[in-house]
Amino acid sequence: MKRRRTNIAILDANTMNEPATTYALGCSDEEIMRLDRQSASIESATRLLLRASGIEPGMRVLDLGTGIGHVAMLIAELVGPKGRVVGIDNSTKLLDVAALRAVSHPQLRFTLGDVRHWRDDAPFDAVVGRLILFHLADPLAVLRHHAAALRPGGLLLALDFDLRASRAEPAVPLVDEALGWIDAAFRHVGASPAIGTRLSLLLEAAGLAEVQGFGVQGYLAPNDPRGPALLSGVVRTLAPQIVAAGIATPEQIGIDTLEARIADAVRSSASVVLPPVLAGAWGRLVRA
Repeated sequence: MKRRRTNIAILDANTMNEPATTYALGCSDEEIMRLDRQSASIESATRLLLRASGIEPGMRVLDLGTGIGHVAMLIAELVGPKGRVVGIDNSTKLLDVAALRAVSHPQLRFTLGDVRHWRDDAPFDAVVGRLILFHLADPLAVLRHHAAALRPGGLLLALDFDLRASRAEPAVPLVDEALGWIDAAFRHVGASPAIGTRLSLLLEAAGLAEVQGFGVQGYLAPNDPRGPALLSGVVRTLAPQIVAAGIATPEQIGIDTLEARIADAVRSSASVVLPPVLAGAWGRLVRA
């Protein structure tokens, strides 16, 4: 039986031959599961930042690096049936998953495209990017590119992590070690794991006005399984890069037991796990 497809990703011929960005996490089935867990952990913070920035009913919004559509669907709920949302990504696999999940959001469509160059024919009321600048070699150029696609007074919202703020309190050596592996692996491939600290500066440099924002961080109790699961999940995905770069050996990582070892260490020290800060900054396009 032929599978029914709606909100389907469409090919952008202008980007078919573009080189990949520095996204290091891939699009395997296991990575899709990790993305679902990560998105669930920051959904409340994302909703808070979307609302605070000014996303409202009736807007036409572009979601950069939409992946499997988590943010795009949150935006679709905020803009309502009279709004429109376009989600772009350079992975056909992730976009196919997003399209199948978005059948209840007819105002949402997905398009294959490179966030560095993609441009629609009509201007947007808002452009949103969550956890995309993190992976780009030149995030300022991307912000300038999409700021130019806003209508006058339009909104640009950047959401990204400050991984350097993640820790266990009191400190847990294994948590510190795993976070060190993650930070080094991302930096090895050219990603910016603390870019959340610089979002306001980047938006101002891109020419946006009225820039403001804040960050949101969770606190996970010692017996909360989400902390060890999220941390070990990122290590698992990055393990090939960690080993290839000589950051740690497979034996040091011990990926098959890492989640359980982190959970045991956190419980035994009664430590609270602090995930990365989700920072948000936004500004508006003011044309002379």
